[in-house]
Amino acid sequence: MAILTLSSVSKEFRSGNERLRVLDEVSVELEAGRIAVISGESGSGKSTLLNLVAGLDLPSKGKIRVGGYQVEALREEDLTSYRTKVVGLVFQFHYLLRDFSALENVMLPAYMAGRSRAEAEKRALELLDEVGLSDRLNHYPTQLSGGERQRAAVARALINDPDLILADEPTGNLDVSNSRLVQDRLFALVRGHGKTLILVTHDLALAAAGDRRFNLENGRLREL
Repeated sequence: MAILTLSSVSKEFRSGNERLRVLDEVSVELEAGRIAVISGESGSGKSTLLNLVAGLDLPSKGKIRVGGYQVEALREEDLTSYRTKVVGLVFQFHYLLRDFSALENVMLPAYMAGRSRAEAEKRALELLDEVGLSDRLNHYPTQLSGGERQRAAVARALINDPDLILADEPTGNLDVSNSRLVQDRLFALVRGHGKTLILVTHDLALAAAGDRRFNLENGRLREL
């Protein structure tokens, strides 16, 4: 069963009097429970594609369906619900709030989604344990290493039990050792909880670990 269907998705940006087509008639289906990795040169449109799936931007043309949501047709209030419940986001930069502990950072999206503090804390503790941070719960981002901050960001992405995880260069700022640790924890969480992952990366070793591999070039998505 497909969790994601892209149908002839194109995205253009205006630059002066010219139009730059970053994505050109992209069509693909992704089955639930799979890990798909997208590689491609810098500026090829990988992040743009993730932003469209996340509902952070609109396609110039085409349709995007995730689960029961027709993403490009959602109203703003429905987009908020979609981003809260259906997709989890992991970026190259962790975006942890500096004045909140690791535990509080992971709890926050669940608390904002309406869960009780006790329920949000219980789930956050479980996820932080799964990413190997049970001994760093009360540390602030400045007290965590780069790898630890990114693992906390991975835990935060899963706190609301989304069906689809979107990860944009999640190991891009890390050394090899921390990159592999984040990769291992991310993949283990995704597989262990039966989630679907779309991951954008320049890391060839990381790309090779996906169930399905794609390359984005000249606006076209090609399966390898």
